[in-house]
Amino acid sequence: MDHHSPSLLAALAAVVGDAHVLTGAQDTAPYVAEWRGHYPGIARAVVRPASTAQVSRVVRLCADAGVPLVPQGGNTGLVGGSTPDDSGREIVISLGRMTALRRVDPLDNSITLEAGCKVLAAQQAALECGRLFPLSLASEGSATIGGILSTNAGGEQVLRYGNTRDLTLGLEVVLADGRVLDALTTLRKDNTGYDLKQLFIGAEGTLGIVTAAAFKLYAQPRRTVTGWVALPHPQAAVEILAMLTDAVGERVTAFELLGREALDQVLAHPLDGMRDPLGGGYPWAVLFDVSETSASLDPSGAVEEVLGQALERGLASDAALAASGRQAQEFWSLREHVPEAQRLQGPSLKHDISVAVSAIPAFIEAADTALRAAMPGIRIVCFGHVGDGNLHYNQSKPLGMEDAAFRARAPEIHDIVHGIAAGMQGSISAEHGIGRLKQDAFMRHKSPVALDLMARIKVALDPDGVFNPGRVLPLARRTALGGTP
Repeated sequence: MDHHSPSLLAALAAVVGDAHVLTGAQDTAPYVAEWRGHYPGIARAVVRPASTAQVSRVVRLCADAGVPLVPQGGNTGLVGGSTPDDSGREIVISLGRMTALRRVDPLDNSITLEAGCKVLAAQQAALECGRLFPLSLASEGSATIGGILSTNAGGEQVLRYGNTRDLTLGLEVVLADGRVLDALTTLRKDNTGYDLKQLFIGAEGTLGIVTAAAFKLYAQPRRTVTGWVALPHPQAAVEILAMLTDAVGERVTAFELLGREALDQVLAHPLDGMRDPLGGGYPWAVLFDVSETSASLDPSGAVEEVLGQALERGLASDAALAASGRQAQEFWSLREHVPEAQRLQGPSLKHDISVAVSAIPAFIEAADTALRAAMPGIRIVCFGHVGDGNLHYNQSKPLGMEDAAFRARAPEIHDIVHGIAAGMQGSISAEHGIGRLKQDAFMRHKSPVALDLMARIKVALDPDGVFNPGRVLPLARRTALGGTP
């Protein structure tokens, strides 16, 4: 069956219904570019199956016709991994109709959901049975379960609960030949051979299509202490994190670093009455949550003692604890609006690096120095999850520079940042993935042995390149090992 043949679209429509095979430009528009407008492409069609059985049949039809598929969830990605290329050959398979909550069990502390379910809906379903679904990220109202699995998303509470990989118990996956791998277990222990689900988590839709997943749930926190601390330098953040962890252990749930430029950009476009909790003037801030699940324990005394010690030692110049849930939300609103505030400043370059927590100050110093030497006046928007070593180390153009001139320097800036992170045995992508955006850096900085193994896994699971070809690994890696071009 030729991939341009109308008979393929007719066969797909027979599986999912005419209304769910979209071909018109207006209908496909939400699916063919990222939410920021990046990586626009042309889809042969957008197919919207409603069940695992339908996904299986769609994959089989496309595999037989030699037509590549681009799996897509909420399309909130940042690296060009979920949109079609401009060949007009690829079909987008959107799992947005598969939203069922299959099972939630508060005694088992597990929840089983279909891939199109929104992250926010998973949080609400857990809350309704008195449990916590701990994955929390800015795009949770749009991001889907399948999408967060494909990128191994992190978010603000990784420090305590882990990233998506740590939270996943089981998966249901449609393979490149249409077969369904049923590994949708909620077992905490299963040592029967290879842990196959781990192959598909973080694979960005290149090895299979996740159609459902089971996740761990946790007790709801009964008390949360939220603090905002003014710091003289990033080293103080690392030291205060260690002090807090010594005092309250795993109750440190989130620990976020914000540089002055990041905060100033938010305050230049204040929404909902946002203001600096401490009046300004300090170069760095930390925002943290310490949460307690026991009704009989209150961690606030221990937190206050740590902050007192930090002030005495000169690690902090001022600190504020939220006096109410509303004030805590105001603190967090400042952190969560950093990406939007930077967008309003014009073009920005984004980096999602990770290094060892203890190396964060050295990374910031080295990267700041190198970038300012390369581009005097560059504005460095540094913020992120310092508790797990993940920084969003972004840049805005120098004031007065033309947008095009700034964008033209992007490869040079990326090389500097990625080179410093890799030189510290860090990662060029902590939670956003590789997609198309970071492929060159990935190929340069990942070990040749690791790249070879990944290419072999791709050929083994998807020999004909049905799933997301050219994302993560370039096509040349697969064809060199005998896969179909």
